[in-house]
Amino acid sequence: MSSTTDISFGAELFRKGIHLLSLSIPIGYALLSKGVALTILVPLTVAFVVADILIHYNKTFRRFALRIVGPLLRPHELRDDRLLLNGASYVLISACVVVAIFPKVIAITSFAILIVSDISAAIVGRRLGVHRFLDKSLEGTLAFFVSALIVISVVGSYYQLPPVFYVITTIAAAVGALAENLSIRLKMDDNVSIPLSIGLVLWGLASFIPSAQSLLVIE
Repeated sequence: MSSTTDISFGAELFRKGIHLLSLSIPIGYALLSKGVALTILVPLTVAFVVADILIHYNKTFRRFALRIVGPLLRPHELRDDRLLLNGASYVLISACVVVAIFPKVIAITSFAILIVSDISAAIVGRRLGVHRFLDKSLEGTLAFFVSALIVISVVGSYYQLPPVFYVITTIAAAVGALAENLSIRLKMDDNVSIPLSIGLVLWGLASFIPSAQSLLVIE
């Protein structure tokens, strides 16, 4: 979640509704092999990034695109003096990286948390956030963490994972909540920092805890 005070709350809701469609990525990956998933994701990512470049540097395409998605873009995404990718491009780039480098269960978990919990943090933080916590609101950060626990429960139930999965993913979710909160300070788009931080923590813990190493080989 970047700054959420630069577009209307209605636009924020619509933007997050579109963001929710990205849940099709971890759901689809659960049913597909890594190779097939990347065969779909990579060309889609290239298409979105090319469109982003055209929005910044081709005036005709920019006018056309802004008629459609202009109200949903944040000010930094509308700048034409430098290339700053929009959230959709970062989501797809992140999906490609996560699917490519992490074991399947870790990729699915980290990316599903990104989608569900980033939306929860943005909406709750904007509507109910009154207590400052680090760079954002305590309410938004707690919403991220609680919704991440729900995602963890769903993934764990689907794959019938051992109790250690819930322990290490709860730790990783807390790290992801901090990554979301501190994304501006970290100068990294949270669509990238959240799944990468969660995935790296999960991967590291699973690698060093014998009872969790089965998570590294599930397909």
